[in-house]
Amino acid sequence: MAGTIAANPGVSITPSAVKATLPTNYITNFDFLNQYLPDTYEKEFERYGNRSIASFLRMVGAELPSNSDLIKWAEQGRLHTKYTGLTYAAISSGTQVFTMAGSAVCNFRVNQTVFLSSESTTASARAIITAVAANGSTFTVAYYDSAFNSTSPFASGTVTVFVYGSEFQKGTSGMIGSLEAQDDFFECKPIIIKDKYVVSGSDMAQIGWVEVTTENGATGYLWYMKSEHETRLRFEDYLEMAMVEGVPAESGSGAATFLNATVTYPPAGNTNVGAGTQGMFNTVETRGNVWSGGNPTTLSDFDTIVQRLDKQGAIAENALFLNRQFSFDIDDMLAAQNSYGVGGTSYGLFDNSEQMALNLGFTGFRRGYEFYKTDWKYLNDATLRGGLVGGAVNGVLVPAGTTTVYDQVLGKNAKRPFLHVRYRASEAENRRYKTWMTGSAGGAQTSDLDAMEVNFLSERALCTLGANNFFIFKG
Repeated sequence: MAGTIAANPGVSITPSAVKATLPTNYITNFDFLNQYLPDTYEKEFERYGNRSIASFLRMVGAELPSNSDLIKWAEQGRLHTKYTGLTYAAISSGTQVFTMAGSAVCNFRVNQTVFLSSESTTASARAIITAVAANGSTFTVAYYDSAFNSTSPFASGTVTVFVYGSEFQKGTSGMIGSLEAQDDFFECKPIIIKDKYVVSGSDMAQIGWVEVTTENGATGYLWYMKSEHETRLRFEDYLEMAMVEGVPAESGSGAATFLNATVTYPPAGNTNVGAGTQGMFNTVETRGNVWSGGNPTTLSDFDTIVQRLDKQGAIAENALFLNRQFSFDIDDMLAAQNSYGVGGTSYGLFDNSEQMALNLGFTGFRRGYEFYKTDWKYLNDATLRGGLVGGAVNGVLVPAGTTTVYDQVLGKNAKRPFLHVRYRASEAENRRYKTWMTGSAGGAQTSDLDAMEVNFLSERALCTLGANNFFIFKG
């Protein structure tokens, strides 16, 4: 039986006798515009510059090992005691009874001298404590001013009181009772952060025409090198952002359920559970100082900040990490202090030469304390915090230097930066920054998977010591 061959409509069998591109040439559907080799720029153009934002914690903190699921530390309480919101009874026989706000308990003792001040008027007085209720909810004072034997110095409103000393008669017994040192105890837990990059063995052997360049200076024509390095950079950014943005998961929350968090964190019936961690933003919002309603842009605004810092640790040097607009606002505020337009004066002298560049920015200023400012890339990056409306953060104030705390793991006082990372580590395992390869490609020989898997892992927590000395500036 004779066979037949079907015509192939995609192949022409009529060659041309001349060197020309004709419809009857051997190759049909020829795109004339693509037959020539184009000019190519082999190197990538880095249009976003250095895209990593991980720099904040490296500048302000340190990294220390920890070998527990829970990190605890003690911070000193106030040395002196002041109570607010006190109410009072009528004057009786030259004495007056004061009641603590909200059924609180005072630590006052008989024969201590106190200063009392109205919270709504200019009235104030000094007195001596003559009696303290057994439950500590009330105490009685006798005024030093005879004008208050029958008339109270306070006509309305609530009162603030603090102890300034004591006074005893000759030959009397000493002070009754004593005060114990007061510490505030805080804790945080580490979280496990992971990432992975996977490339098949075939793709590892695929050469490309684009010469890739990574932030660490590595170059080559293998695209997987680029992707693997970007995964590493992204993971390093996550390590910092998780410490800044982390929040504890509340009991009954979806995150707690998803992570199967059953261990209470912190313990003793707190509403948080063993999921999440307390990052810097959350810590400062709950235990620090929050400025909201627009950036502080005047010296009066910063005077308010300084007055708040006076009531806290009074740290001499502070660093401001700001977004671009806040940085400009401070530059404008400082430049406005120059009276050049009014009195013809200027700060210092300058030679208006053609080589001079006018510097319109400031790196810091002194207003009661030293303030050094710098741009925080994380707050400017358009793919991260930059340009947010809801939940916007315009900057943070971080105290510089170290503080002394009682480290319950070490069992002794230790100096620590106000902001530092604790990572899980022991003699057998260091989980600060782990990376390993699995699969059967790229040098890995751990399984029959025809690919290379690059794994990343870290377990860490951020300790924010003395959060009362921090400020967060919210939009």
